[in-house]
Amino acid sequence: MKILVTGAAGFIASHVAEAYASAGHEVLVVDNLSTGRRKNVPRGLAFAEMSINDDAFAGLVRDFSPEVINHHAAQMDVRRSVQDPVFDATENVLGSLKLMIAAVSADVRKIVYASTGGATYGDVTQIPVSESVLPNPVCQYGVSKHTVEHYLFVYRRLYGLDYTVLRYPNVYGPRQNPHGEAGVVAIFTGQMLRGEQPTIFGDGSKSRDYVHVGDVVQANLLALDAGSGRVMNLGSGKETTDREVFDAIAAAVGYGQEPAYAEVRPGEVDRICLDASSAAEHLGWVPRIEFGVGASETAKWIDENRDYLGDQP
Repeated sequence: MKILVTGAAGFIASHVAEAYASAGHEVLVVDNLSTGRRKNVPRGLAFAEMSINDDAFAGLVRDFSPEVINHHAAQMDVRRSVQDPVFDATENVLGSLKLMIAAVSADVRKIVYASTGGATYGDVTQIPVSESVLPNPVCQYGVSKHTVEHYLFVYRRLYGLDYTVLRYPNVYGPRQNPHGEAGVVAIFTGQMLRGEQPTIFGDGSKSRDYVHVGDVVQANLLALDAGSGRVMNLGSGKETTDREVFDAIAAAVGYGQEPAYAEVRPGEVDRICLDASSAAEHLGWVPRIEFGVGASETAKWIDENRDYLGDQP
């Protein structure tokens, strides 16, 4: 089938686009390269450098006429969403709305949407968190990503545009930028390899749910033909603390120093991990890669690909 993948010069979507192409699909990659890297775009795939907010995007969708749009393009920095909520909403809400309008006009069958689990639910008392928990985001990024889920429901109800929403945990793996604002596995690895002292925000007990990008790719493959009209968590159901991440990376790269500590940043939740039972039932998806193994392999990849990553974002 024809699949258009937005944000596919970025970390996760580049792996998704590559997997779709390997499965025999015709893939068009769209990215404005604001945070993505051209070198991430899988070889041999058609690439359009533009934003989903560009006026030309609707024409691109019409001309390519995809059966499915896999939508990863987003402003994903929690800190920036707090500092510049208008930019966050413009990129994540208005851009996604324009994408849905273009999809309906071009008779697209389905959108697979990359949402967020940690930022959507906010501060929770039930761990792991299932989709039955009412989302109550505590940062603008969580609000904008969750808002798009409501628009998808409306566009399916009114126009028959199918969707599957995948609420992501903390995703890590090869191609994650160690110079970015998100992705603590890559950030800690890059800092340790440069001999710098990583900073933990809080006392080290803040927890997240980490899933390897290879497992996330499998969910995106399964969602092409399953999960109709559903919102589903992806996750391991396990909490991993910031200190445990630090220790795993330090062991992988042979780093012997202690971390620095600083105040928790605004908009960050204290604890989160996700119940992925629905994804198991409706997609047949379960994560396969244990965090310790995946973190070690990711650290090795970053170490061996410093030229690929460069010294700047």
